[in-house]
Amino acid sequence: MSSSPPEGFRVRPATVDDAPAINELVIAVDTAVQGWSDSTELEILGWWRETDLAGNSWVVESESLAAYGVVVPHGESADLDGFVHPSQTGRGLGSWLLRQGEERVRELGFPKVLTWCLGPDIGARALFERSGFHEARRFYRMIVEHDGEPPAAKWPEGFRVSTFEPGDARAFHGALDEAFAEEWNFVSTPFEQWAANRIEVPEFDPTLWFIVREEDEIAAVLRGQPELAGAGWVGALGVRPQWRKRGLGLALLHHAFGEFYRRGQPRVGLGVDAQNPTGATRLYERAGMHIAYEAVAFEKALS
Repeated sequence: MSSSPPEGFRVRPATVDDAPAINELVIAVDTAVQGWSDSTELEILGWWRETDLAGNSWVVESESLAAYGVVVPHGESADLDGFVHPSQTGRGLGSWLLRQGEERVRELGFPKVLTWCLGPDIGARALFERSGFHEARRFYRMIVEHDGEPPAAKWPEGFRVSTFEPGDARAFHGALDEAFAEEWNFVSTPFEQWAANRIEVPEFDPTLWFIVREEDEIAAVLRGQPELAGAGWVGALGVRPQWRKRGLGLALLHHAFGEFYRRGQPRVGLGVDAQNPTGATRLYERAGMHIAYEAVAFEKALS
């Protein structure tokens, strides 16, 4: 399948033991582009749970780690992520990784491939566009940092909030699926796979998963994580369609912010589609969050 990497480099699949070094690589690339990074080993390991590292990843080395790429299947397409150390640019590694990734996606039988870069990364954009990719979507990383206790949640009459219990798992999963069904590139994950990746993992903290109910019906859910890159993390917030525009999203955010603050974490982050059809970006801004950085998704149809 694969061609050899540029002269002077050797290639092998990634393993979980590579996570620390690959995280340092990602941090170096991000810092060269925008001056800082929020990459973590935990996020990389979470990404890897979705793929077969032995067949779908590349670690490129010389005297040290020079570049890395991975393909992650996602519904009817596949995501391709790649990084070249700033000290190794201009040697053809980015182009080589992109070709390897495309070839692997074709072998896996997917009709489309997606790849990503930070908004200011003009070099990556140029490479993608030369290779036949076009911009498909933009995403924001948004952050809030509270100087004092966050505003208390104001719940509409008739609604109550509780923390996740083991028996809530299937209903929680179903509520998220319904809430995110209209999202760009959303793929519903079978419950067993979702549970393996979200519940049966070391970072799972059910005391940061919240459920809003009206009587016995789940109206909204929030999946939190104690820490990611120096901030409390909102992994997902979903309001089911029939309960939207009633203030539940804002109340859930304030509820989560308050819990993070009580745990000594005044800084909270999340990711959001810049063109989210439910107006999530405006909601987060009303909650006091601001855009920390922007990432761009590129796609290419494979013939």
